[in-house]
Amino acid sequence: MDHLYFYLGLTLILTHELDAVRLKEWTVFPILSLINEKLAFKIFTILHIPLFMGIFYGLKINHELTIKYLDIFFIIHIGLHLLLLKNKNNPFKSFFSWVIILLPGLFGLLDLVF
Repeated sequence: MDHLYFYLGLTLILTHELDAVRLKEWTVFPILSLINEKLAFKIFTILHIPLFMGIFYGLKINHELTIKYLDIFFIIHIGLHLLLLKNKNNPFKSFFSWVIILLPGLFGLLDLVF
């Protein structure tokens, strides 16, 4: 399969988003953390619809370019989580959560290199 590393990274980043809902990641975002939890959950979840649609549509219309940009994002995504490491609302503290944060970046790098 072409871009096996990319697809492993994509699978893991989508799994990370499931973990993000479980851990209420919206609490680290300034606006969402200030509103009612039920509404914040709905907004956070609904915002993933255009995000996921954009990923899948991008893969359809320009497969190689979308893969390249997502590989880069997977790497940047690690940095974003590192920046939030000391945030008091950061819910990503478990080994499991960090595995599914770090591995997409690693697979994105491997896909870019190989």
